Amino acid sequence: MSDSCDSPSAKDDEENSVIDSMPCSEELRNFKVVMVGDGGTGKSSFMVKLQSGEFVSEYVATLGVEKYPLKFNTTHGTYTINLWDTSGQEKLGPLRDSYYEDADAAILFFDVTSRITYKNVPGWHQDIMRVKQNIPVVLCANKTDVKERKVKTKSILYPSKHDMGFYEISVKDGIQIMDPVQYLLQKLTNSPDLRMSES
Repeated sequence: MSDSCDSPSAKDDEENSVIDSMPCSEELRNFKVVMVGDGGTGKSSFMVKLQSGEFVSEYVATLGVEKYPLKFNTTHGTYTINLWDTSGQEKLGPLRDSYYEDADAAILFFDVTSRITYKNVPGWHQDIMRVKQNIPVVLCANKTDVKERKVKTKSILYPSKHDMGFYEISVKDGIQIMDPVQYLLQKLTNSPDLRMSES
């Protein structure tokens, strides 16, 4: 997806040398991003952390899907990401196809303190690709703040083999939680120089 309709005109050297291209419609500033992964891997906590800065330690299983529009300021302007927090419960699996429809990108979570959640990553990825091929996907290894880590960095080979972004994060401590968002926005806008900004 292109981030602009027309090339910007040249500026005098005295003016700002950095020219942000502007999207041609409001629609191009809105993206649907689905969050998938086993229950308890931190999807809902991630969304709450981005929304309010708070960390929710108590696990409450998501039933079906919850949707939250979040605005992010970048060096290329403001974008809205509509996060779809999908249930990791196996019994709700048949509903997921409808959640993946019209998705622009996906964030896949696993818990570094639980080997089975990483073992299930290929299944989640294939589930997404079956419905939405060729959308950008980023893998998040959550709970890196916990000392009793079971999945070591050197053993996490799946993302590099499947052209996925990958970040080790801690939702609890707020470590690298903006990096997956920046990665997806770079891919979605075809703007590798895009960076998150304060305003």
